[in-house]
Amino acid sequence: MPELPEAEANRLRVERDCLNRTIEAAEPGDDTSYIELPGDNERARLVGHQFTRTHRHGKLIFAGSESGPWICVHLGMSGSLRPFDEADGPPDYAKFLIRFEGERRLAFRCPRKLGWVRVVDSPEAEIERIGFGPDALEIGRDAFAQVIGDSRGAIKSALIEQKKLAGVGNLWSDEILYRTGIDPERKGTDLSDSQLGDVYDAMRDILRAVVDTQADYSKLPDDWLIHTRDEGAECPRCGGEIVRTKVGGRSAFHCTRHQE
Repeated sequence: MPELPEAEANRLRVERDCLNRTIEAAEPGDDTSYIELPGDNERARLVGHQFTRTHRHGKLIFAGSESGPWICVHLGMSGSLRPFDEADGPPDYAKFLIRFEGERRLAFRCPRKLGWVRVVDSPEAEIERIGFGPDALEIGRDAFAQVIGDSRGAIKSALIEQKKLAGVGNLWSDEILYRTGIDPERKGTDLSDSQLGDVYDAMRDILRAVVDTQADYSKLPDDWLIHTRDEGAECPRCGGEIVRTKVGGRSAFHCTRHQE
């Protein structure tokens, strides 16, 4: 599932290829039942405007201008934003299309229909309306320690709760806890100040590293969990076994030997 680094990679594509181009049309793609997309009136708001800036908060991607309107995109489980030229044709599973003047187009590709697109007045208003917590790369150390350290539930569940902390999901929460040697079922209230600091530092280091690769996992270090995130695999750090469990209804992969 796309998380903060994957959302950032998609934001960068829009910023690089779609800014300062007048929008001529915004249209639904094929097979758009059961997916949230802007209606006729909302799409009409975009026509004649340009995207002059982008923004990301957690897993949310925004494109718009100072005076609005903006699009807000959540990629869901498998979505992506794909700039392309008219001659090349849209990608498969394109559920929403923006046609700019000239040849440039922008498609929201969403095979599993679990993402969405909205037209909003501003990123700040939409983030507040949804109730998302601070961005995982913006939250300070003390605020993080309070949010996660006050959690009486499993630390993995706290890390992926978007109303506590926006941007971390299943994949990178596992990587954070793998690096810090903490079992995903440990309660936040059971962690020391030092451990919470280690989790904070690991979160920032991991997310920044993935962002720097534009979410190209092949460029990440060999000893990261992502390369052996399979049940029964050997832990590259300590030789233990990688197991899969359920934590708060979500899958969690961790090492039985060095995560306690």
